[in-house]
Amino acid sequence: MYHTFHIPVLGLGYSIDTPLKVARYGISSVVSIVDDELTERMRKFHSAAQQEDYTLIAKKETDCRALRITAYLNLLDKLVKGQFEAMLGKADEPAGDFHTYFELLPDDSVLKLEYTEMLKMTDPAARATALFALKQKMSPGSIDVNIMSKVDKANYNGQDEYLGDAYTDALAAMRGFANSRLNAAVIISAGLNPRLYSYMEQCTDFYPDASGTINKQIILKVSDFRSATIQAKLLAKKGLWVSEFRVESGLNCGGHAFATEGFLLGPILEEFKEKRSALLEELYEVYGMALTAKHRAVPSKPLQRITAQGGIGTAEEHRFLLNYYQLDAAGWGSPFLLVPEATNVDDDTLEALVNAEQEDFYLSNSSPLGVLFNSFKQSSMEQQRLDRITKGRPGSPCTKKFLCTNTEFTALPICTASREYQHLKLKELENQALPAAEYQQQFEAITEKVCLCEGLCAAVYLKNGMLKSKESKAVSICPGPNLAYFSGKYSLKEMVQHIYGKTNLLTTVNRPNLFINELNLYIDYLKKDISAQLSDLNTKKIKYFTKFKEQLEQGISYYKQLLPVLKEQSSISVHEVYKQLLLAEQQLENCKV
Repeated sequence: MYHTFHIPVLGLGYSIDTPLKVARYGISSVVSIVDDELTERMRKFHSAAQQEDYTLIAKKETDCRALRITAYLNLLDKLVKGQFEAMLGKADEPAGDFHTYFELLPDDSVLKLEYTEMLKMTDPAARATALFALKQKMSPGSIDVNIMSKVDKANYNGQDEYLGDAYTDALAAMRGFANSRLNAAVIISAGLNPRLYSYMEQCTDFYPDASGTINKQIILKVSDFRSATIQAKLLAKKGLWVSEFRVESGLNCGGHAFATEGFLLGPILEEFKEKRSALLEELYEVYGMALTAKHRAVPSKPLQRITAQGGIGTAEEHRFLLNYYQLDAAGWGSPFLLVPEATNVDDDTLEALVNAEQEDFYLSNSSPLGVLFNSFKQSSMEQQRLDRITKGRPGSPCTKKFLCTNTEFTALPICTASREYQHLKLKELENQALPAAEYQQQFEAITEKVCLCEGLCAAVYLKNGMLKSKESKAVSICPGPNLAYFSGKYSLKEMVQHIYGKTNLLTTVNRPNLFINELNLYIDYLKKDISAQLSDLNTKKIKYFTKFKEQLEQGISYYKQLLPVLKEQSSISVHEVYKQLLLAEQQLENCKV
Protein backbone atom coordinates (compact mmCIF):
# COMPACT_ATOMS: atom_id res chain seq x y z
CA MET A 1 0.00 0.00 0.00
CA TYR A 2 1.42 3.38 -1.01
CA HIS A 3 -1.02 5.53 0.95
CA THR A 4 -0.65 5.92 4.70
CA PHE A 5 -4.39 6.27 5.35
CA HIS A 6 -7.52 4.23 4.69
CA ILE A 7 -11.23 5.05 4.77
CA PRO A 8 -12.93 2.92 7.47
CA VAL A 9 -16.47 1.62 7.19
CA LEU A 10 -19.01 4.44 7.42
CA GLY A 11 -22.42 3.20 8.54
CA LEU A 12 -24.23 0.81 6.21
CA GLY A 13 -24.68 2.87 3.07
CA TYR A 14 -22.21 5.73 3.31
CA SER A 15 -19.22 3.69 2.10
CA ILE A 16 -21.11 0.84 0.40
CA ASP A 17 -19.57 1.68 -2.99
CA THR A 18 -16.63 3.87 -1.93
CA PRO A 19 -14.14 1.47 -3.63
CA LEU A 20 -15.68 2.39 -7.00
CA LYS A 21 -14.81 6.02 -6.25
CA VAL A 22 -11.33 5.79 -4.72
CA ALA A 23 -9.74 2.36 -5.22
CA ARG A 24 -8.34 3.15 -8.68
CA TYR A 25 -6.22 5.83 -6.99
CA GLY A 26 -4.67 3.25 -4.65
CA ILE A 27 -6.86 4.24 -1.68
CA SER A 28 -8.23 1.39 0.43
CA SER A 29 -11.71 1.56 1.93
CA VAL A 30 -14.17 -0.63 3.82
CA VAL A 31 -17.63 -1.80 2.76
CA SER A 32 -20.23 -2.95 5.27
CA ILE A 33 -21.78 -6.32 4.43
CA VAL A 34 -24.35 -6.33 7.24
CA ASP A 35 -27.29 -5.57 4.92
CA ASP A 36 -27.67 -8.00 2.02
CA GLU A 37 -30.74 -6.15 0.69
CA LEU A 38 -28.56 -3.05 0.34
CA THR A 39 -25.80 -4.98 -1.45
CA GLU A 40 -28.38 -6.49 -3.81
CA ARG A 41 -29.92 -3.13 -4.69
CA MET A 42 -26.48 -1.58 -5.19
CA ARG A 43 -25.51 -4.49 -7.45
CA LYS A 44 -28.60 -3.81 -9.58
CA PHE A 45 -27.86 -0.06 -9.64
CA HIS A 46 -24.21 -0.38 -10.65
CA SER A 47 -24.87 -3.22 -13.09
CA ALA A 48 -27.31 -0.96 -14.95
CA ALA A 49 -24.91 2.00 -14.84
CA GLN A 50 -22.02 -0.10 -16.22
CA GLN A 51 -24.16 -2.19 -18.60
CA GLU A 52 -23.41 -5.40 -16.74
CA ASP A 53 -25.77 -8.39 -16.74
CA TYR A 54 -27.95 -8.58 -13.65
CA THR A 55 -30.14 -11.39 -12.35
CA LEU A 56 -32.03 -10.90 -9.10
CA ILE A 57 -31.09 -13.10 -6.15
CA ALA A 58 -34.45 -13.34 -4.41
CA LYS A 59 -34.99 -13.62 -0.66
CA LYS A 60 -36.61 -17.02 -1.06
CA GLU A 61 -33.45 -18.56 -2.52
CA THR A 62 -31.49 -20.87 -0.24
CA ASP A 63 -28.54 -19.03 1.31
CA CYS A 64 -29.61 -15.81 -0.44
CA ARG A 65 -27.76 -13.61 2.05
CA ALA A 66 -24.37 -15.14 1.29
CA LEU A 67 -25.12 -15.31 -2.44
CA ARG A 68 -26.10 -11.64 -2.60
CA ILE A 69 -22.98 -10.52 -0.75
CA THR A 70 -20.72 -12.64 -2.95
CA ALA A 71 -22.34 -11.32 -6.11
CA TYR A 72 -21.95 -7.69 -5.05
CA LEU A 73 -18.33 -8.08 -3.95
CA ASN A 74 -17.52 -9.82 -7.23
CA LEU A 75 -19.07 -6.91 -9.13
CA LEU A 76 -17.01 -4.39 -7.14
CA ASP A 77 -13.89 -6.44 -7.83
CA LYS A 78 -14.63 -6.59 -11.56
CA LEU A 79 -15.50 -2.91 -11.91
CA VAL A 80 -12.48 -1.66 -9.91
CA LYS A 81 -10.13 -3.86 -11.93
CA GLY A 82 -11.74 -2.53 -15.11
CA GLN A 83 -11.31 1.07 -13.94
CA PHE A 84 -7.69 0.42 -13.05
CA GLU A 85 -6.84 -1.23 -16.38
CA ALA A 86 -8.58 1.57 -18.27
CA MET A 87 -6.56 4.09 -16.28
CA LEU A 88 -3.28 2.34 -17.13
CA GLY A 89 -4.31 2.31 -20.78
CA LYS A 90 -4.53 6.11 -20.79
CA ALA A 91 -1.18 6.72 -19.12
CA ASP A 92 0.17 8.52 -22.19
CA GLU A 93 -2.53 11.18 -22.01
CA PRO A 94 -1.39 14.52 -20.53
CA ALA A 95 -4.11 14.52 -17.83
CA GLY A 96 -6.56 12.09 -16.27
CA ASP A 97 -6.84 9.45 -13.56
CA PHE A 98 -3.34 8.05 -14.18
CA HIS A 99 -1.75 11.34 -13.18
CA THR A 100 -4.27 11.86 -10.36
CA TYR A 101 -3.09 8.52 -8.93
CA PHE A 102 0.40 9.97 -8.37
CA GLU A 103 -0.78 13.47 -7.52
CA LEU A 104 -2.68 12.08 -4.51
CA LEU A 105 0.30 10.12 -3.14
CA PRO A 106 2.32 11.60 -0.26
CA ASP A 107 5.35 13.55 -1.46
CA ASP A 108 7.80 11.15 0.22
CA SER A 109 6.37 8.14 -1.60
CA VAL A 110 9.10 6.33 -3.54
CA LEU A 111 6.61 5.62 -6.31
CA LYS A 112 5.74 9.31 -6.63
CA LEU A 113 9.42 10.23 -6.79
CA GLU A 114 9.90 7.73 -9.64
CA TYR A 115 6.88 9.22 -11.42
CA THR A 116 8.33 12.73 -11.06
CA GLU A 117 11.64 11.57 -12.50
CA MET A 118 9.85 9.92 -15.43
CA LEU A 119 8.09 13.20 -16.30
CA LYS A 120 11.49 14.89 -16.61
CA MET A 121 12.75 12.37 -19.17
CA THR A 122 13.07 13.65 -22.74
CA ASP A 123 14.28 10.42 -24.35
CA PRO A 124 11.15 8.53 -25.59
CA ALA A 125 12.67 5.07 -25.07
CA ALA A 126 13.85 5.81 -21.53
CA ARG A 127 10.50 7.34 -20.68
CA ALA A 128 8.61 4.33 -22.06
CA THR A 129 10.79 1.98 -20.00
CA ALA A 130 10.21 4.04 -16.85
CA LEU A 131 6.47 4.19 -17.53
CA PHE A 132 6.29 0.42 -17.93
CA ALA A 133 8.15 -0.04 -14.62
CA LEU A 134 5.74 2.32 -12.89
CA LYS A 135 2.71 0.45 -14.16
CA GLN A 136 4.11 -2.80 -12.80
CA LYS A 137 4.37 -1.30 -9.33
CA MET A 138 0.96 0.39 -9.22
CA SER A 139 -2.00 -1.30 -7.58
CA PRO A 140 -5.58 -0.34 -6.74
CA GLY A 141 -6.70 0.19 -3.17
CA SER A 142 -8.08 -2.79 -1.31
CA ILE A 143 -11.85 -3.49 -1.25
CA ASP A 144 -12.11 -4.56 2.39
CA VAL A 145 -15.32 -5.54 4.16
CA ASN A 146 -16.64 -5.12 7.69
CA ILE A 147 -18.60 -7.60 9.81
CA MET A 148 -19.90 -6.67 13.25
CA SER A 149 -19.40 -10.04 14.94
CA LYS A 150 -22.21 -9.55 17.46
CA VAL A 151 -24.78 -8.67 14.75
CA ASP A 152 -25.48 -12.35 14.31
CA LYS A 153 -29.24 -12.80 14.25
CA ALA A 154 -30.61 -16.34 14.07
CA ASN A 155 -32.77 -16.96 10.99
CA TYR A 156 -35.89 -19.05 10.52
CA ASN A 157 -37.94 -20.34 7.62
CA GLY A 158 -41.63 -19.55 7.13
CA GLN A 159 -42.61 -22.21 9.67
CA ASP A 160 -40.46 -20.63 12.41
CA GLU A 161 -37.97 -23.47 12.04
CA TYR A 162 -34.37 -22.53 12.91
CA LEU A 163 -32.20 -22.74 9.80
CA GLY A 164 -29.07 -23.64 11.76
CA ASP A 165 -25.89 -21.90 12.89
CA ALA A 166 -24.45 -21.73 9.36
CA TYR A 167 -27.24 -19.37 8.35
CA THR A 168 -26.99 -16.80 11.14
CA ASP A 169 -26.33 -13.29 9.85
CA ALA A 170 -22.62 -13.03 10.70
CA LEU A 171 -21.75 -16.49 9.39
CA ALA A 172 -23.70 -16.02 6.18
CA ALA A 173 -22.00 -12.65 5.61
CA MET A 174 -18.60 -14.24 6.22
CA ARG A 175 -19.44 -16.97 3.72
CA GLY A 176 -20.42 -14.28 1.22
CA PHE A 177 -16.98 -12.70 1.59
CA ALA A 178 -15.09 -16.01 1.67
CA ASN A 179 -16.72 -17.17 -1.58
CA SER A 180 -16.01 -13.91 -3.40
CA ARG A 181 -13.13 -13.32 -5.80
CA LEU A 182 -11.76 -10.50 -3.66
CA ASN A 183 -8.16 -10.61 -2.56
CA ALA A 184 -8.84 -8.42 0.45
CA ALA A 185 -9.46 -8.34 4.19
CA VAL A 186 -12.42 -8.74 6.50
CA ILE A 187 -12.47 -6.30 9.41
CA ILE A 188 -14.09 -7.98 12.41
CA SER A 189 -15.48 -5.48 14.91
CA ALA A 190 -17.71 -5.43 18.00
CA GLY A 191 -15.91 -8.12 19.98
CA LEU A 192 -15.52 -11.86 20.13
CA ASN A 193 -17.87 -14.35 18.46
CA PRO A 194 -16.53 -17.92 18.95
CA ARG A 195 -19.11 -19.37 16.55
CA LEU A 196 -17.93 -17.02 13.80
CA TYR A 197 -14.27 -17.86 14.42
CA SER A 198 -15.02 -21.58 14.24
CA TYR A 199 -16.79 -21.06 10.94
CA MET A 200 -13.83 -19.12 9.52
CA GLU A 201 -11.65 -22.15 10.30
CA GLN A 202 -13.54 -23.98 7.54
CA CYS A 203 -12.85 -21.31 4.87
CA THR A 204 -9.88 -22.23 2.69
CA ASP A 205 -8.97 -18.71 1.59
CA PHE A 206 -8.02 -17.68 5.14
CA TYR A 207 -5.07 -20.10 5.00
CA PRO A 208 -1.79 -19.48 3.14
CA ASP A 209 -1.40 -21.07 -0.29
CA ALA A 210 1.72 -22.88 -1.50
CA SER A 211 3.57 -19.58 -1.94
CA GLY A 212 2.58 -18.37 1.53
CA THR A 213 0.02 -15.86 0.19
CA ILE A 214 -3.19 -15.41 2.17
CA ASN A 215 -5.97 -14.43 -0.24
CA LYS A 216 -8.45 -13.43 2.45
CA GLN A 217 -6.83 -11.56 5.31
CA ILE A 218 -8.18 -10.91 8.80
CA ILE A 219 -8.15 -7.51 10.47
CA LEU A 220 -9.30 -7.11 14.08
CA LYS A 221 -10.75 -3.78 15.12
CA VAL A 222 -9.77 -3.53 18.79
CA SER A 223 -9.93 -1.06 21.66
CA ASP A 224 -6.90 -2.22 23.66
CA PHE A 225 -3.89 -4.54 23.64
CA ARG A 226 -5.44 -7.17 25.92
CA SER A 227 -8.50 -7.75 23.75
CA ALA A 228 -6.28 -7.85 20.65
CA THR A 229 -4.09 -10.54 22.21
CA ILE A 230 -7.01 -12.70 23.36
CA GLN A 231 -8.77 -12.65 20.00
CA ALA A 232 -5.61 -13.10 17.93
CA LYS A 233 -4.55 -16.12 20.01
CA LEU A 234 -7.95 -17.76 19.55
CA LEU A 235 -7.62 -17.32 15.81
CA ALA A 236 -3.98 -18.43 15.73
CA LYS A 237 -4.93 -21.68 17.50
CA LYS A 238 -7.23 -22.35 14.56
CA GLY A 239 -4.45 -21.65 12.05
CA LEU A 240 -5.83 -18.19 11.21
CA TRP A 241 -3.49 -15.22 11.05
CA VAL A 242 -4.42 -11.66 12.05
CA SER A 243 -2.79 -9.46 9.42
CA GLU A 244 -3.64 -6.18 11.14
CA PHE A 245 -4.76 -4.79 14.47
CA ARG A 246 -6.90 -1.73 13.79
CA VAL A 247 -6.91 0.21 17.08
CA GLU A 248 -9.93 2.49 17.43
CA SER A 249 -10.57 5.16 20.03
CA GLY A 250 -13.32 4.08 22.38
CA LEU A 251 -15.23 7.39 22.22
CA ASN A 252 -13.57 9.65 19.63
CA CYS A 253 -14.92 7.70 16.66
CA GLY A 254 -18.03 7.39 14.51
CA GLY A 255 -20.73 4.73 14.67
CA HIS A 256 -21.04 2.59 17.77
CA ALA A 257 -18.79 3.69 20.64
CA PHE A 258 -17.33 1.01 22.86
CA ALA A 259 -16.02 2.99 25.81
CA THR A 260 -13.01 1.39 27.48
CA GLU A 261 -12.60 1.57 31.25
CA GLY A 262 -10.70 4.83 30.98
CA PHE A 263 -7.95 3.55 28.68
CA LEU A 264 -6.84 6.35 26.36
CA LEU A 265 -5.51 6.05 22.82
CA GLY A 266 -1.97 7.25 23.55
CA PRO A 267 -1.19 4.74 26.33
CA ILE A 268 -2.89 1.97 24.31
CA LEU A 269 -0.71 2.66 21.27
CA GLU A 270 2.36 2.87 23.51
CA GLU A 271 1.63 -0.66 24.73
CA PHE A 272 1.26 -1.92 21.16
CA LYS A 273 4.55 -0.25 20.27
CA GLU A 274 6.40 -1.82 23.21
CA LYS A 275 4.94 -5.30 22.88
CA ARG A 276 4.48 -5.56 19.12
CA SER A 277 7.49 -7.76 18.39
CA ALA A 278 6.88 -10.08 21.35
CA LEU A 279 3.23 -10.51 20.36
CA LEU A 280 4.21 -11.29 16.78
CA GLU A 281 6.62 -14.01 17.93
CA GLU A 282 4.07 -15.50 20.34
CA LEU A 283 1.28 -15.57 17.77
CA TYR A 284 3.52 -17.00 15.04
CA GLU A 285 4.54 -19.91 17.28
CA VAL A 286 0.90 -20.76 18.04
CA TYR A 287 -0.04 -20.25 14.38
CA GLY A 288 2.71 -22.54 13.14
CA MET A 289 1.71 -25.33 15.53
CA ALA A 290 -1.91 -25.08 14.39
CA LEU A 291 -1.00 -25.23 10.71
CA THR A 292 1.31 -28.19 11.31
CA ALA A 293 -1.49 -30.03 13.13
CA LYS A 294 -3.73 -29.41 10.11
CA HIS A 295 -1.00 -30.76 7.81
CA ARG A 296 -0.62 -27.38 6.14
CA ALA A 297 2.66 -25.76 5.19
CA VAL A 298 3.89 -23.10 7.61
CA PRO A 299 4.85 -19.92 5.73
CA SER A 300 7.63 -17.58 6.72
CA LYS A 301 6.53 -15.06 9.31
CA PRO A 302 3.60 -13.10 7.81
CA LEU A 303 3.28 -9.34 8.13
CA GLN A 304 1.25 -7.93 10.98
CA ARG A 305 0.29 -4.28 10.62
CA ILE A 306 -0.77 -1.90 13.38
CA THR A 307 -3.05 0.99 12.46
CA ALA A 308 -5.18 3.44 14.45
CA GLN A 309 -8.31 5.50 13.86
CA GLY A 310 -10.74 7.77 15.64
CA GLY A 311 -10.62 11.56 15.82
CA ILE A 312 -7.50 12.28 13.74
CA GLY A 313 -7.92 15.73 12.24
CA THR A 314 -4.62 17.22 11.07
CA ALA A 315 -1.59 16.20 9.04
CA GLU A 316 0.61 16.72 12.10
CA GLU A 317 -1.46 14.30 14.17
CA HIS A 318 -1.36 11.82 11.29
CA ARG A 319 2.43 12.04 11.01
CA PHE A 320 2.96 11.87 14.75
CA LEU A 321 0.92 8.67 15.11
CA LEU A 322 2.81 7.03 12.25
CA ASN A 323 6.28 8.19 13.33
CA TYR A 324 6.19 7.94 17.11
CA TYR A 325 4.01 4.84 17.50
CA GLN A 326 5.47 3.25 14.36
CA LEU A 327 2.04 2.67 12.85
CA ASP A 328 1.65 1.38 9.31
CA ALA A 329 -1.30 3.64 8.53
CA ALA A 330 -4.15 5.60 10.09
CA GLY A 331 -7.87 5.64 9.40
CA TRP A 332 -9.73 8.82 8.41
CA GLY A 333 -13.47 8.20 8.57
CA SER A 334 -15.96 10.94 9.44
CA PRO A 335 -14.25 13.79 7.47
CA PHE A 336 -14.92 11.81 4.28
CA LEU A 337 -18.66 12.22 4.86
CA LEU A 338 -18.05 15.76 3.59
CA VAL A 339 -16.45 14.43 0.38
CA PRO A 340 -19.27 13.68 -2.12
CA GLU A 341 -16.77 12.10 -4.51
CA ALA A 342 -16.02 9.38 -1.93
CA THR A 343 -19.18 8.70 0.09
CA ASN A 344 -22.98 8.69 -0.10
CA VAL A 345 -24.55 11.56 1.83
CA ASP A 346 -27.79 13.06 0.54
CA ASP A 347 -27.89 16.80 -0.14
CA ASP A 348 -30.00 17.79 2.89
CA THR A 349 -27.89 15.81 5.36
CA LEU A 350 -24.67 17.07 3.79
CA GLU A 351 -25.83 20.66 4.15
CA ALA A 352 -26.76 20.02 7.79
CA LEU A 353 -23.32 18.53 8.49
CA VAL A 354 -21.55 21.47 6.88
CA ASN A 355 -23.43 23.96 9.06
CA ALA A 356 -23.44 21.90 12.27
CA GLU A 357 -22.19 23.12 15.63
CA GLN A 358 -20.18 21.08 18.10
CA GLU A 359 -23.23 20.38 20.29
CA ASP A 360 -25.01 18.75 17.33
CA PHE A 361 -22.73 15.71 17.67
CA TYR A 362 -23.42 13.60 20.73
CA LEU A 363 -23.41 10.10 22.20
CA SER A 364 -26.85 8.54 22.48
CA ASN A 365 -28.54 5.30 23.49
CA SER A 366 -30.43 5.22 20.20
CA SER A 367 -28.92 1.95 18.95
CA PRO A 368 -31.06 -1.18 19.40
CA LEU A 369 -27.83 -3.05 20.16
CA GLY A 370 -27.70 -1.41 23.59
CA VAL A 371 -24.31 0.13 22.79
CA LEU A 372 -23.61 3.87 22.82
CA PHE A 373 -24.03 5.38 19.38
CA ASN A 374 -22.64 8.58 17.88
CA SER A 375 -25.63 10.63 16.77
CA PHE A 376 -26.39 13.86 14.94
CA LYS A 377 -29.15 16.10 16.32
CA GLN A 378 -30.01 17.59 12.93
CA SER A 379 -30.65 14.24 11.23
CA SER A 380 -34.06 13.67 9.67
CA MET A 381 -34.27 10.37 11.57
CA GLU A 382 -34.20 12.24 14.87
CA GLN A 383 -36.99 14.53 13.67
CA GLN A 384 -39.03 11.54 12.55
CA ARG A 385 -38.58 9.89 15.95
CA LEU A 386 -39.89 12.97 17.74
CA ASP A 387 -42.80 13.33 15.29
CA ARG A 388 -43.88 9.74 15.91
CA ILE A 389 -43.85 10.29 19.68
CA THR A 390 -45.95 13.44 19.27
CA LYS A 391 -48.49 11.46 17.23
CA GLY A 392 -48.63 8.74 19.88
CA ARG A 393 -46.99 6.18 17.58
CA PRO A 394 -43.39 5.79 18.83
CA GLY A 395 -41.11 3.22 17.23
CA SER A 396 -40.45 2.13 13.67
CA PRO A 397 -41.87 -0.51 11.36
CA CYS A 398 -39.35 -3.37 11.45
CA THR A 399 -38.81 -4.71 7.94
CA LYS A 400 -35.18 -5.82 7.79
CA LYS A 401 -34.89 -7.32 11.29
CA PHE A 402 -31.07 -7.30 11.44
CA LEU A 403 -31.06 -6.03 15.05
CA CYS A 404 -33.80 -8.26 16.49
CA THR A 405 -32.38 -9.45 19.81
CA ASN A 406 -35.09 -8.88 22.45
CA THR A 407 -37.40 -11.64 23.76
CA GLU A 408 -39.03 -9.88 26.74
CA PHE A 409 -42.49 -10.12 25.23
CA THR A 410 -42.20 -12.51 22.29
CA ALA A 411 -40.99 -16.02 21.57
CA LEU A 412 -38.97 -14.86 18.54
CA PRO A 413 -36.59 -11.90 18.98
CA ILE A 414 -37.82 -8.42 18.04
CA CYS A 415 -36.03 -5.06 17.79
CA THR A 416 -36.17 -2.54 20.63
CA ALA A 417 -36.57 0.24 18.04
CA SER A 418 -39.66 -1.42 16.58
CA ARG A 419 -43.19 -0.11 17.07
CA GLU A 420 -44.19 -3.55 18.36
CA TYR A 421 -41.60 -3.57 21.15
CA GLN A 422 -42.06 0.05 22.21
CA HIS A 423 -45.85 -0.39 22.36
CA LEU A 424 -45.48 -3.42 24.65
CA LYS A 425 -42.78 -1.82 26.76
CA LEU A 426 -44.72 1.44 27.24
CA LYS A 427 -47.85 -0.51 28.16
CA GLU A 428 -45.81 -2.30 30.84
CA LEU A 429 -44.44 1.07 32.01
CA GLU A 430 -47.93 2.57 32.35
CA ASN A 431 -48.97 -0.26 34.66
CA GLN A 432 -46.16 0.51 37.12
CA ALA A 433 -47.75 3.76 38.41
CA LEU A 434 -44.38 5.50 38.72
CA PRO A 435 -43.84 9.11 39.82
CA ALA A 436 -44.06 11.51 36.87
CA ALA A 437 -40.33 12.28 36.71
CA GLU A 438 -39.30 8.61 36.82
CA TYR A 439 -41.98 7.68 34.28
CA GLN A 440 -40.74 10.36 31.86
CA GLN A 441 -37.14 9.22 32.26
CA GLN A 442 -38.02 5.64 31.40
CA PHE A 443 -40.35 6.74 28.59
CA GLU A 444 -37.51 8.66 26.96
CA ALA A 445 -35.12 5.71 27.36
CA ILE A 446 -37.59 3.38 25.62
CA THR A 447 -38.45 5.74 22.77
CA GLU A 448 -34.85 6.88 22.17
CA LYS A 449 -34.14 3.77 20.08
CA VAL A 450 -34.28 4.30 16.31
CA CYS A 451 -34.22 2.05 13.26
CA LEU A 452 -30.64 1.93 12.06
CA CYS A 453 -31.31 -0.71 9.39
CA GLU A 454 -33.40 1.77 7.37
CA GLY A 455 -31.82 5.02 8.55
CA LEU A 456 -28.23 4.13 7.69
CA CYS A 457 -29.23 3.16 4.12
CA ALA A 458 -31.61 6.03 3.30
CA ALA A 459 -28.89 8.50 2.26
CA VAL A 460 -27.46 6.28 -0.49
CA TYR A 461 -30.95 5.66 -1.87
CA LEU A 462 -31.76 9.38 -1.82
CA LYS A 463 -28.46 10.40 -3.40
CA ASN A 464 -28.79 7.90 -6.24
CA GLY A 465 -32.54 8.22 -6.84
CA MET A 466 -33.15 4.66 -5.64
CA LEU A 467 -35.73 5.26 -2.90
CA LYS A 468 -38.90 3.22 -3.35
CA SER A 469 -42.30 4.90 -3.11
CA LYS A 470 -43.22 3.66 0.37
CA GLU A 471 -39.74 3.77 1.90
CA SER A 472 -38.87 6.21 4.65
CA LYS A 473 -36.74 9.22 3.71
CA ALA A 474 -35.48 9.58 7.28
CA VAL A 475 -31.69 9.53 7.41
CA SER A 476 -29.65 8.33 10.36
CA ILE A 477 -25.99 9.30 10.33
CA CYS A 478 -23.30 8.55 12.90
CA PRO A 479 -20.25 10.83 12.52
CA GLY A 480 -17.62 11.04 15.20
CA PRO A 481 -17.36 14.24 17.29
CA ASN A 482 -14.24 15.25 15.34
CA LEU A 483 -16.46 16.19 12.36
CA ALA A 484 -17.57 19.29 14.28
CA TYR A 485 -14.27 20.95 13.31
CA PHE A 486 -14.80 20.46 9.56
CA SER A 487 -17.32 22.75 7.89
CA GLY A 488 -17.24 22.51 4.13
CA LYS A 489 -17.86 20.30 1.13
CA TYR A 490 -14.51 19.02 -0.04
CA SER A 491 -13.15 17.34 -3.12
CA LEU A 492 -11.25 14.07 -2.79
CA LYS A 493 -8.07 15.91 -3.73
CA GLU A 494 -8.62 18.55 -1.02
CA MET A 495 -9.16 15.97 1.72
CA VAL A 496 -6.16 13.86 0.72
CA GLN A 497 -3.97 16.96 0.52
CA HIS A 498 -5.18 17.91 4.01
CA ILE A 499 -4.22 14.47 5.34
CA TYR A 500 -0.73 14.79 3.88
CA GLY A 501 -0.23 18.41 4.92
CA LYS A 502 -0.24 19.97 1.43
CA THR A 503 -3.16 22.14 2.47
CA ASN A 504 -4.97 22.84 5.75
CA LEU A 505 -8.77 22.74 5.84
CA LEU A 506 -8.81 23.83 9.50
CA THR A 507 -6.76 27.03 9.37
CA THR A 508 -9.44 29.14 11.05
CA VAL A 509 -10.52 26.50 13.57
CA ASN A 510 -9.52 26.38 17.23
CA ARG A 511 -9.25 22.63 17.64
CA PRO A 512 -7.62 20.88 20.61
CA ASN A 513 -5.12 18.12 20.01
CA LEU A 514 -6.42 14.63 19.22
CA PHE A 515 -5.39 13.26 22.62
CA ILE A 516 -6.96 16.18 24.51
CA ASN A 517 -10.22 15.80 22.62
CA GLU A 518 -10.46 12.12 23.52
CA LEU A 519 -9.48 12.76 27.15
CA ASN A 520 -12.26 15.35 27.53
CA LEU A 521 -14.78 12.98 25.95
CA TYR A 522 -13.89 10.34 28.54
CA ILE A 523 -14.13 12.76 31.45
CA ASP A 524 -17.57 13.94 30.26
CA TYR A 525 -18.62 10.32 29.85
CA LEU A 526 -17.49 9.47 33.40
CA LYS A 527 -19.31 12.49 34.86
CA LYS A 528 -22.58 11.55 33.15
CA ASP A 529 -22.25 7.89 34.10
CA ILE A 530 -21.63 8.71 37.77
CA SER A 531 -24.51 11.19 37.80
CA ALA A 532 -26.90 8.67 36.24
CA GLN A 533 -26.06 6.02 38.85
CA LEU A 534 -25.85 8.10 42.03
CA SER A 535 -29.19 6.83 43.30
CA ASP A 536 -28.18 3.21 42.82
CA LEU A 537 -24.49 3.02 43.71
CA ASN A 538 -23.13 -0.27 45.02
CA THR A 539 -19.69 -1.69 45.76
CA LYS A 540 -19.26 -3.08 42.25
CA LYS A 541 -20.11 0.24 40.57
CA ILE A 542 -17.89 2.23 42.94
CA LYS A 543 -15.00 -0.11 42.12
CA TYR A 544 -15.67 0.35 38.38
CA PHE A 545 -15.78 4.17 38.63
CA THR A 546 -12.65 4.24 40.79
CA LYS A 547 -10.70 2.13 38.29
CA PHE A 548 -12.01 4.24 35.40
CA LYS A 549 -10.83 7.43 37.11
CA GLU A 550 -7.43 5.95 37.96
CA GLN A 551 -6.89 4.94 34.32
CA LEU A 552 -7.66 8.49 33.19
CA GLU A 553 -5.27 9.89 35.80
CA GLN A 554 -2.55 7.56 34.52
CA GLY A 555 -3.37 8.69 30.98
CA ILE A 556 -2.91 12.33 31.92
CA SER A 557 0.46 11.50 33.53
CA TYR A 558 1.45 9.67 30.35
CA TYR A 559 0.59 12.67 28.16
CA LYS A 560 2.59 15.01 30.42
CA GLN A 561 5.62 12.79 29.90
CA LEU A 562 4.93 12.73 26.16
CA LEU A 563 5.05 16.54 25.84
CA PRO A 564 8.79 16.76 25.00
CA VAL A 565 8.27 14.27 22.15
CA LEU A 566 5.24 16.20 20.92
CA LYS A 567 7.29 19.39 20.91
CA GLU A 568 10.12 17.70 19.03
CA GLN A 569 7.96 16.10 16.34
CA SER A 570 5.32 18.78 15.74
CA SER A 571 4.70 22.53 15.81
CA ILE A 572 1.99 22.09 18.44
CA SER A 573 1.94 24.54 21.35
CA VAL A 574 3.15 22.31 24.18
CA HIS A 575 2.37 25.05 26.68
CA GLU A 576 -1.27 25.07 25.55
CA VAL A 577 -1.51 21.27 25.71
CA TYR A 578 -0.06 21.32 29.22
CA LYS A 579 -2.66 23.87 30.31
CA GLN A 580 -5.42 21.70 28.83
CA LEU A 581 -4.07 18.66 30.67
CA LEU A 582 -4.09 20.57 33.97
CA LEU A 583 -7.67 21.67 33.32
CA ALA A 584 -8.70 18.09 32.52
CA GLU A 585 -6.92 16.94 35.68
CA GLN A 586 -8.94 19.41 37.74
CA GLN A 587 -12.22 18.31 36.11
CA LEU A 588 -11.36 14.70 36.83
CA GLU A 589 -10.59 15.54 40.44
CA ASN A 590 -14.11 16.96 40.73
CA CYS A 591 -15.61 13.62 39.66
CA LYS A 592 -16.54 12.28 43.08
CA VAL A 593 -17.76 8.70 43.45
